[in-house]
Amino acid sequence: MTGDEQRSRVAGEMRQKAEQLELRAQRAADPAERERLMEKAVHLREKCEEIGGPESATMDPM
Repeated sequence: MTGDEQRSRVAGEMRQKAEQLELRAQRAADPAERERLMEKAVHLREKCEEIGGPESATMDPM
């Protein structure tokens, strides 16, 4: 596995985790919990961009 492939895999895993956190946030009844989960998701997406570039932050690149 090359370095680019590994970064892409890690970025993809982080993106999936961010999506899971966003879904949990949408279902959270407690506003504080919802905000905490969304902040974690945003942080993961930012890390994802650092690792794999902007196109890795979303599943629908433009």
